[in-house]
Amino acid sequence: MNSGPLTLTKQPLKTLPADNRFNDAYQATSKHGGKIELVLASTSSYRKTLLERLTSNFVQRAPQVVETQHAGESVEAMALRLAIEKAEAVARLHPGALVIGSDQAATLDGVNAIGKPGHRQAAIEQLSLASGKTMHFYTAIALIRNDLEPSDGLLSFQRTAVVSTEVKFRELSSELIAAYLDREPAFDCAGSAKCEGLGIILMSSIQSEDPTALIGLPLIRLTQFLTEAGYELLSADPAADGA
Repeated sequence: MNSGPLTLTKQPLKTLPADNRFNDAYQATSKHGGKIELVLASTSSYRKTLLERLTSNFVQRAPQVVETQHAGESVEAMALRLAIEKAEAVARLHPGALVIGSDQAATLDGVNAIGKPGHRQAAIEQLSLASGKTMHFYTAIALIRNDLEPSDGLLSFQRTAVVSTEVKFRELSSELIAAYLDREPAFDCAGSAKCEGLGIILMSSIQSEDPTALIGLPLIRLTQFLTEAGYELLSADPAADGA
């Protein structure tokens, strides 16, 4: 759990080097002659698993965006900004592709963002502070497509949204927290608990318009955006045709 505000820094987006392995991998899965169509701007295994519920016809790319909270920036605004930056970073490298960017931030006090604990002691601190309280999660999503031959950097398609989720934690004893982390060390999750796993025993309620948002990618809003972009999920994936 963060004891104070996150380090406030602003870094320029990095240009990613070309990676032929990416193109080779996509050539093997695409049924559009190798043309990149759908890219997930994230290396998260959670987001990958969620997107696979919709289609297997996508590839992942690391956006290499510095994830920090700016001075005076709300937690919700930070999540949205980072989702857009991630999508834009990858979309610049793959014009014509639909690029999905997403970011999630949590807060207990409504001001300071809670990051991933990274190790056991930080997870214990996060859960101890969350005991008996409501943690607010903001899961942002951006779907962006650049022109095939961009001349001025303008986006040809962009949709963004933030889905909020309220998680009420039970009263958590130190023994319960320790036992949970022994079984499920959720060190890579903001809030230090996995609602889709054993972490559900730590929670008394979850309120959200999209049950997948808390896991990391709001699929209800994503499917809406993909439809608006002209991406047909039921025909884009060979598995959907029984192939």
